[in-house]
Amino acid sequence: MDDDGRYRDSRTDFIRGAKDIAKVAKKQVGKKVGRGMDRMGDEYTKRSYKRFEEEDDDDDYAGVPSGDGGYYRNDSRANDDEGHSDSTEGHDEDDEIYEGEYQGIPRADSGKAGGVDGVTAAQAQQFRDLSAYEGERRKDQEELAQQYETILQECGHGKFQWTLYFVLGLALMADGVEIFVVGFVLPSAEKDMCLSEPNKGMLGLIVYLGMMVGAFVWGGLADRIGRRQTLLISLSINSVFAFFSSFVQGYSSFLFCRLASGVGIGGSIPIVFSYYSEFLAQEKRGEHLSWLCMFWMIGGIYASAMAWAIIPHYGWSFQMGSAYQFHSWRVFVLVCAFPSVAAISALTTMPESPRFFLENGKHDEAWMILKQVHDTNMRAKGYPERVFSVTTIKTVKQMDELVDMGDSMAWHEKWRIKLTTLFHQVWSNFQTVFSPEYRRTTYMMMAVWFSMSFSYYGLTVWFPDMIKYLQKQEYASRTKVFVKEKVEHVTFNFTLENQIHRQGEYFNDKFMNLKMRSMVFEDSLFEECYFEDITSSNTFFKNCTFIATLFYNTDLFKYRLINSKLINSTFLHNKEGCLLSDVSDENNAYMVYFVSFLGTLAVLPGNIVSALLMDKIGRLRMLAGSSVISCVSCFFLSFGNSESAMIALLCLFGGISIASWNALDVLTVELYPSDKRTTAFGFLNALCKLAAVLGISIFTSFVGITKAVPILFASGALAAGSFLALKLPETRGQVLQ
Repeated sequence: MDDDGRYRDSRTDFIRGAKDIAKVAKKQVGKKVGRGMDRMGDEYTKRSYKRFEEEDDDDDYAGVPSGDGGYYRNDSRANDDEGHSDSTEGHDEDDEIYEGEYQGIPRADSGKAGGVDGVTAAQAQQFRDLSAYEGERRKDQEELAQQYETILQECGHGKFQWTLYFVLGLALMADGVEIFVVGFVLPSAEKDMCLSEPNKGMLGLIVYLGMMVGAFVWGGLADRIGRRQTLLISLSINSVFAFFSSFVQGYSSFLFCRLASGVGIGGSIPIVFSYYSEFLAQEKRGEHLSWLCMFWMIGGIYASAMAWAIIPHYGWSFQMGSAYQFHSWRVFVLVCAFPSVAAISALTTMPESPRFFLENGKHDEAWMILKQVHDTNMRAKGYPERVFSVTTIKTVKQMDELVDMGDSMAWHEKWRIKLTTLFHQVWSNFQTVFSPEYRRTTYMMMAVWFSMSFSYYGLTVWFPDMIKYLQKQEYASRTKVFVKEKVEHVTFNFTLENQIHRQGEYFNDKFMNLKMRSMVFEDSLFEECYFEDITSSNTFFKNCTFIATLFYNTDLFKYRLINSKLINSTFLHNKEGCLLSDVSDENNAYMVYFVSFLGTLAVLPGNIVSALLMDKIGRLRMLAGSSVISCVSCFFLSFGNSESAMIALLCLFGGISIASWNALDVLTVELYPSDKRTTAFGFLNALCKLAAVLGISIFTSFVGITKAVPILFASGALAAGSFLALKLPETRGQVLQ
C-alpha cells in the first residue's frame, strides 16, 4: 500500500510537472508567433508597390512596368489576428500585455521598479516611437501619392468624371445662388418686414457670416468623416433652412434661417474642389477644376433670371388675413433652393473619394470605387473587355486611438464621447496646417485669399450701390419745383412723382386712389381737403397746416408730417405697412437684375481662358497675371461717371478677376495633402468670407462721398496679392499630395 501510494504521488507530481512545462512552452511559442506576425506586418509596410503587366500583353498597357509581378495583397491582417489570438491563449495575468504597451506607455506600477529614471526612459521611448510612426506614415503617404496617380491614369478620364462634374457643379451652383438671394429680395422684403437701414445691412452680411462658419466647420469634418457624407449634410442644412426662410414672417426668424442656410452652403466650395480633384489625373486637374468654376457663374445667372421672372410679378402672392403674407419674393427664395435639392439627389448616386478611404486605411472600399471608375470609363469608350489590373493599393498607417466605451454606457454618453473625440481630431488636424512644415505656405495663402476677397467682394457690392447712387442723382436732376401755387376744387387721381411744392394753398381738393413717389410739400396749407386710398414712398409734408382735412385708408401716417399742424383733421383706417425711404419701380427692378445678369455672364470669357491655359502657363502665372490686370482695371473706375460706364467696368473687372480665383482654387487644392486638404481649404475660404464682410462694410461707406478711397484700397490689395502669389510654390505637373 505504501508503494502504491508513493507511486500515485510520484505519478501526480509527474503529470503536474508535464502540464507546467507544456504551459510554459505554449506561452513562449505564442509570443514568438505574435512577434513573427508583427515583423511580417512591418515588413509588409516597407515593401514597394509596382505595377504589373497583364499576361495577355494588352497593347493599351504597354510600357507599364511589371516590377516583381504585381501589387501585393495584404492578407497579413487576418493572420495577424489569428496569431495574436493564439499567443494570448492560456496566458497568465503576470504576462498580460498592457493596453497601451504598443505605444510605449509604461505600466501604472513601472515607477516602483525603475523610479524616475524608468519613467523618463519610457517617455523618451514613447516619443521616439511616435516620431518613427509619423515617419512611416509620411512615407506611406508619399508612396500612395505616386501609386494613386498611376492608378488614375489607368482609370482614364471619361464618363465617370463628367458625371461627377455635373453633380458637384450643382452644389457649386447652389453656393453662387446663395450670394445673390438676399440682395435681390431686399427691395421687396423690406416692406413686408419693416426693415430699417441697419437691419437691411445686417441681412446682407449675415449670409457671409454663415458661410464663414460653415466653411471652417465642414472643411474640418470632411477630412475626418468623408467628403461625400459631409457635403450631403451641409447641403441638406442649406436646403431645409432655405425652404423655411421662404415661409417665415418675422425679421428675426428670416435672419436666423438665412444664417443657417449660409452655414450649410459654406461647405460646398472647399469640399467640392477637394472631392473632384481626387478623381482627376495630374494632366487634367487644373483644366477641369477651372471648368467646374463655371457652375458658380451659372448659379449667379440662374438667380438673376429667376428674380427677373418672378419678383416683379406681384400677382404671384396670397395672404391669410393680416398675419400671414406670401408675396412673389418668397416664391423666388423657394425656387433658389432647387439647385441644392438637386445636388443632394444626384450626390446620393456617387461614391466617396477613394483617396479619402486610402488615407484612412480602407483598402477594399477604395479599390471597389477605383474599379467602378475604370469600368465606367472603359465601357463608355467602347472597351468593356479591359480589366482593372490593380490588385492591391497602398494604405496609410493610422494614428487614431481606440476608445472602449463598453456595453453598459448610456447612448448619450457614447455620443458625447464620439463628438468630443471628433472635435479633438478636427482641431488637431487644423493645428497641423500651422505646423512648421506648412506654416509659411499657410500664411502666404492667407494673405493672398484675404487680399483677393477684400477687393473682389468689396468692389462687386460697391458697383451696384454706385449705380443706385448715380440713378438717384439723375432722378434728382429731373425734380420739378412748384412755388406759391393755388389749387381749388381739383381732384387728383393720377400718380404724383418727383415734385417739390413750396408755399402752396389747396382748398377743397381731393387726392384719391393715387401713388405719391418722392413728393415733398413745404410750408403749404391744406383746407377742407380729402385724402383717400393713398400709397406713398419717400413722401413728406414739412411745416404744413391741415384744417378740416380727412385721411381715409392712406399710409400718410403722422411721422410723414414733419413739424406740421393738424386742426380738426382726422385719420381713419390707416393702411398697415412700413415707412420706406424709396421704392423702385418695375423698370429699376429689372435694371438691377439685368446688371447682375450681365456682370455674372461677363465671367464666361475669363473662365474659358483660365481653363484652357491653367495647365499650360501654370497656376502662379495665372494668379499673379490676372491680379495685376485686375489691379490696372480698377483705375478705370475713376472714369465711370454714368450708369452705362459703371456697368461696362463691372463686366470688365469680373471677367478678368475670375481667372485669378480659378488659379487660387486649384493652387489651394494642390498645396495641401489629402488628410488636411479640406481643413486648409475650409479655413482659407472662411477667411475669404471675413475679408468680404470687411470689404463690403468699408467700400459701401464711401458711396456718394468719394471714389478714390475704394479704388485705392482695391488696387493696393490686388497688387499685394499678385506680389505674394509669386512667392508660393508652383504645383503644375506634381502629383496630388
